[in-house]
Order: sequence, then C-alpha cells, then structure tokens
Amino acid sequence: MNPIPHPHPTDRHFDLIIVGSGSGNAIPPELAGWRIAMVERGVFGGTCLNVGCIPSKMFVLPADRAVEAQESELNITTRFEGVDWPALRNRIFGRVDAISRGGEEYRATGTEGLTLFRGTARFVADRTFDVRLNDEPDTVTISADQVLLAAGSRPVIPPVPGLGDVGYHTSDTIMRVDTLPARLGILGGGYIAAEMGHVFSGLGSSVQLFNRSDALLRWEDQEVSERFTRRFGERVQLHLNDFPSLVRNGSDGIEIVASGGVAVVDELLVAVGRIPNADLLDPARGEVAVTADGRIETDPSMATSAPGVWAVGDLTNPFQLKHLANAETNVAFSNIHRAGSGEPERRSVDYSAVPSAVFSHPQIASVGARERDLRRSGTPYVVGRRDYAGTAYGWALDDHHSFAKVLVAHDGSILGAHVMGPQAASIIQPVVQAMAFGQRAGAVARDVLYIHPALTEVIENALLDAVDQLDARTRAR
Repeated sequence: MNPIPHPHPTDRHFDLIIVGSGSGNAIPPELAGWRIAMVERGVFGGTCLNVGCIPSKMFVLPADRAVEAQESELNITTRFEGVDWPALRNRIFGRVDAISRGGEEYRATGTEGLTLFRGTARFVADRTFDVRLNDEPDTVTISADQVLLAAGSRPVIPPVPGLGDVGYHTSDTIMRVDTLPARLGILGGGYIAAEMGHVFSGLGSSVQLFNRSDALLRWEDQEVSERFTRRFGERVQLHLNDFPSLVRNGSDGIEIVASGGVAVVDELLVAVGRIPNADLLDPARGEVAVTADGRIETDPSMATSAPGVWAVGDLTNPFQLKHLANAETNVAFSNIHRAGSGEPERRSVDYSAVPSAVFSHPQIASVGARERDLRRSGTPYVVGRRDYAGTAYGWALDDHHSFAKVLVAHDGSILGAHVMGPQAASIIQPVVQAMAFGQRAGAVARDVLYIHPALTEVIENALLDAVDQLDARTRAR
C-alpha cells in the first residue's frame, strides 16, 4: 500500500477535531456532513486494536489451551509440545495490522468531510491546536467549534538504573518479538503483567516477575488478589516486595539485580502501568483542567472545564477499559451533536456498575465495590459466596480453587461481585446487568431460571447465600 500523503488544507477551521483514532474513530452517522479533522500520532486504531486487548487475548487463548494440556487432569493424559511462535504472531498481527491499515485508508480517503492528520496535536489556544506532522518538519494549526480528546495512554517507564541500556519491552512491543524467549523477566504486578506472564509461561518461557508489593492485582478485592497471587505463583517465579535496584547487560543475558539476588533473562517486559497522554496535549493552553494524577477532568457528560471540549477513555477515566471508553465516546458524540444542534439536554455515563476482567490463568472478573471500599465507607453488607467445587459443573471441572462472591447491602441491593476461575468474565454478566437495572439480589437469585448444570449456577448460589443471610437477619429481629 502506498503511503497516504499528509493533508494541506487551505481552510483549517472545522466543525469538530478528534484527537486520537481509537474509540474516537467511531464517528456516528448523525455527524454526516460535518467537517471533521482527526489527528493520530501513532498507529491508527488506538491501543486496544494494536497493542492491547485484541492482540493480547488472541495470545491468551492459545496459552489457555497450552496450560490445560500441561495440567493433564480429569483422568486423561495430555501434553504440550511447544508453539510455532512466528506463525502465531504473524497470524494475529496479520489480521490486526490489516484492520489498522484499512481503517486508516478509509478515514484518509473514503470519509467525506474528514481530514486525517498524522502527528501530535498540542493546544495553543481555545479549541485550537498546532499539529506537528510525523516524519515532516511542518506544523499545521487547526481549530474547531467542538473538540473530542481521545488520545489514550502510554506505558509508564520506572526510574530503574540501567533500564535504558538493556533493550526492554513494553506491552507495545513484547507481543511482536521474533522468537519466544526462553527466559522472560517482568517488572510489575498489574493486569498487563498477569496476562503477559500467563501467555509466555503458558507457551513455554520461564518467567520471573518482580513486584513492589506483596501481592499481584492489588486493586482487586483483597481475597481475589491474595488467592490469585498464590495460584499464579505456581507457574511463575514471583519476587514480591522485591523491585529491581539495577538492570544491566551480562554475558548470558539481561541481569536483574534485586534484594533477593541476580536473575538472568533473555527479554525484559516493563509492565508497571499506563499513564494518560494528557501532558502531550498541553491542556492548560486550551484552558482544560487536569486532575492531580494527570487525567483530563470531565463530568459524566464527558465535558471538560473548557466549553466545547470533551474527553473520553484512558485520557480521563482511571479504569483503562475499552468497553467503558466506547460507552463514553457514544455519550460524548451524542452531546457534541446536541451542542451543534442547539439542544441543551445532555446524556451522561453511569459509572455505578463498570465491569472488568483480567484474562490470565486463573481468569478474574469484577464489578462494583470491593470489601475494603464498603468497610472504609461504613456500609453494612453481607458476603454471599460459592466455590466452583460446590456446583455440578465445578464437579465436572474438578476445580478446587475457583470461587465467586457477591456483596449485598442489607436492603438487598447488589453492591459488587468478584469471580476467580474459568469463564469468570462471562459468568459475572448477570450481576453486571442486575446492578445496571437496580435489581435486588433476591429477585436475581430466585426469580430467574439458571441453566443446570452451567457455571452460572456459581453466581446463582452466591446470591442465594447472601439472600439467605438477609432472611436470617429479618427473622432474628
């Protein structure tokens, strides 16, 4: 495909400027006829498509199959004989890269009224940007009546001495390595570390993970975090409370120096988190307020402090979830259209039941409050619990590690749920829906038919446990 040249329009004022081509690329048909500028500094399509949830989960599934083969349970004999890493990588990115290229070409040449700029946008005034074009010395100044900021986030690089000298990877690059590393070091204990640790250890790498704290996934419910850490530590060598003081190139590979000694690896993944790209936009010059932790400040309508400027996704919320970014973008575009039509009423985003999942092994899913949140706020609650082993499908799995818990207020409203085990991201969905529609635990547990013996009975039984406790409280009065 021939490179698409940068545009050089004579009229540089638009109806709408979109900074970022991830969720911001989902331009609705209501904006047909608008003159739109889109600015993208990196690979077209954003984090999720190119370096995040889509390719990573395409690696997770083969890793799941590999781990299942290695565990060789249920009275059958199986084994894992290795992976054709280049073929796996090429299959995944052959699809991903084609979608990215196709999306870029469509926006550059096939969308009437849209002008695509490849470069970095920085505010220079109210709803006005200088765009420094990629690979060119030119800077273009553009302005608009409405602005949508959807510039995403980037990996955090910790100040570890020697890190810049050893050729480390981030989540942006680790999935594209040419060969599966025999030895992989990981810095970090969040969802990227957990998912990539699963992928590489499952497919045959020896993985050592270094984490500042004493548990992985610390933002999850404490019980989930603790149980996941123990289970994950059966496959990955964990160095907890032991972050490196130095990394360096050695004669046999990259040397990671920590209090527990020196570990030698072939590749090093830095996965300590991601930061919003707000600083790259110079938001103060656009009179756009930023939170203390560096995010663009928005209200539930996705409006910023500057009139006519809206922000969505990793740039503004701390969740870093594609499904939430999509929901925010839908609301923002609707409100942008209403503003352009002179309608005062705005839509808003409901953050009360935002689900999330970690596609590691074991899988984790969560929605709503954690127990420490409820204790901190003084909210009375009961915990309903069910181990997978307490259900018929759990018997089939012979699973003695996985579980679900629900947190229910004394009035029966569902405050949160947390699941660790196979299909966690799927079986939590009834709770997500119930919370979104304000359904009580009793109704969800007793008035709904759950397929027997599907894994969703784990959720049913956890809810019934909570409801039984509430019924006992009522009888005791």
